[in-house]
Amino acid sequence: MKFEQPIPLHTIASWIGARIVGDEKAMASGINEIHKVEQGDLVFVDHPKYYDKCLKSAATYIIINQETDVPEGKALLIVERPFDAYCKIVETLRPFKPAVEMKHHTVVVGEGSYIAPNVFLGEHVRIGKDCIIHPNVTIQDHCIIGDRVVIQAGTVIGSHSFYYNTKKDRAVWYKKMPDCGRVIIKDDAEIGASCTIDRGVSHDTIIGEGTKLDNMVHIGHDTVIGKNCLIAAQVGIAGATTLEDGVILWGQVGVSKTLTIGKNAVVFAQSGVGSDIEGDKVYFGSPVQDAKVKQRELVWIKRIPELWEKVMGK
Repeated sequence: MKFEQPIPLHTIASWIGARIVGDEKAMASGINEIHKVEQGDLVFVDHPKYYDKCLKSAATYIIINQETDVPEGKALLIVERPFDAYCKIVETLRPFKPAVEMKHHTVVVGEGSYIAPNVFLGEHVRIGKDCIIHPNVTIQDHCIIGDRVVIQAGTVIGSHSFYYNTKKDRAVWYKKMPDCGRVIIKDDAEIGASCTIDRGVSHDTIIGEGTKLDNMVHIGHDTVIGKNCLIAAQVGIAGATTLEDGVILWGQVGVSKTLTIGKNAVVFAQSGVGSDIEGDKVYFGSPVQDAKVKQRELVWIKRIPELWEKVMGK
């Protein structure tokens, strides 16, 4: 999340009770997780295993639970519980605000767009030109919809992410990480009925130009889908995954987290994608492999009883 304007580091330190090591007059411009950080961002780390990765990342300011050498141009905010500090910052900047109206007064809707009855539009939602938003759609706070986008009935844009901090030394093992990201749906995309698209935890979930989603598709937090992708019904895509341009996923494909599907890849129905796959190929199975290889394999599996009988008959 980028801040509306840079915030003095000493102000952030006062919110979380942190001690600053480094430039106390610095200004932070955003807060993000390690896989999305940019220069000027805050990031948190609470395990020695990841100290080096965070310190060497693009992040300028590191919320950490142990003093260590500070790389040039960076600063540390030292607190006992960095995760709790991260949550405090997000909740300060994006506090929960109960909705009291179906369309928040900050909503901007472009010329020629149709908003059907019983659509909920949250705070700072922006909808472009010539869109059609069907009944019972929910578009949560800060989400952005491009031009000529169609969203069919019952879909939820910007639902909270399924993302938890895990510590088994406390009574509640799974503690939810508060969201401050958005969903951005770009021009000429179409979202089917009863889809759910989670907002980014700290960055954005993005649906690219011209991409089409069928009914009952789930897109996890921080996932980035490229241009002109086609995603059939009941596909589930986990968080922080990248689909490059032109990807086709047929019905009931399951895609794991933090992986990349290459440009123009096609994945046949009911397949499972568990790791990165190259573009310009056709895949099938769980885990997926080249579709022609998998189909030949299935033919041979069906012949096992026949082959067994021939062998045993001898």
